[in-house]
Amino acid sequence: YHGDKPEFAADAVSLFSVEQTLNWFRKLGLYTVTEASGRVYPYSDQANSVVDVLRFALMRPNIELRTGVEVTKIKRSGAGFLIDDGNTSTYCDKLIIACGGLAGTKLGGSMAGYKLLKSMGHRITKLRPTLVQLKSSWNGCVSLKGVRANCRASVYCGERLHSASVGELQFTDYGLSGPVIFEISRDVCYGAGDWHSRLDFLPDMEKAELFSALNLRRDRALPVEELLTGILHNRLGRVLTAAAGIRGQRTTDTVTDEELHAVCSIVKSLDIVLTETMGMDSAQVTAGGAVTDEFDPKTMESRLVPGLYACGEVLDIDGDCGGYNLQWAWSSGVLAGRNAGEVKK
Repeated sequence: YHGDKPEFAADAVSLFSVEQTLNWFRKLGLYTVTEASGRVYPYSDQANSVVDVLRFALMRPNIELRTGVEVTKIKRSGAGFLIDDGNTSTYCDKLIIACGGLAGTKLGGSMAGYKLLKSMGHRITKLRPTLVQLKSSWNGCVSLKGVRANCRASVYCGERLHSASVGELQFTDYGLSGPVIFEISRDVCYGAGDWHSRLDFLPDMEKAELFSALNLRRDRALPVEELLTGILHNRLGRVLTAAAGIRGQRTTDTVTDEELHAVCSIVKSLDIVLTETMGMDSAQVTAGGAVTDEFDPKTMESRLVPGLYACGEVLDIDGDCGGYNLQWAWSSGVLAGRNAGEVKK
């Protein structure tokens, strides 16, 4: 987890673990499947299955559910709160802000939660996109649009390694996408510097081994653009061969040792300039949020306003790619709900 105080997430995640989460959803009627990677998905392979069982759980006579209503203002009223939607005001004893973050604005991400908490005296950190695609000025991205490749992706600011991961990359007309990019995207291009990504398309093969494999192809007079065929995606192989400076109507038997080493270097270490991240519209998660020092990590209750709680992405906690953000939402949400609903004697 990340944030100014990432350790804030520890209590919630330990008090409502992954196993407890799965059992809880199972009781609501959700069946899941766990992949070899450890990622858990609905057995139906549809996200709306999660929404549906949560919706069914709210269908109780003592619960009033209002949809299509935006809360525009909250204010203290005695020991409780008045919630204003612009038309009506509703009183409550306890209030939980669970509005999510700004990421995915086209799908409902908004500033609502931050504004409501700020109105109650809470501070909000700088917000920025994370688990997001990266833009590049390398024109090869356009040629490779739609191509997927397994690789080790490393991000550098100058010569300083910023982050690295291994996984699937997808080229787009604007730059880089895919799970491996989401994993390394946090704080990329955040601040001045020479930001670039270094891609190794054969992370399990040493450069010398690749040279030996390609050297065998010099025994046959294949078109030079087929030098990497059978090893990498055909289109990727052609672009990388050209990037190494081997072009024209040549055959593989004309490739020199120096040229072959250049191809191996490109395959194992392609440097791509990064210009910026995609915006909040494209991001899966918001980095930043309500300052966690102002909340109790064991209850999610505000230290500033008794009876006010917050959970999930609206707080300054965000996780890596792979379900961590969902787990933070479940864990912190259950913690806030249990404590807000507790009748204190």
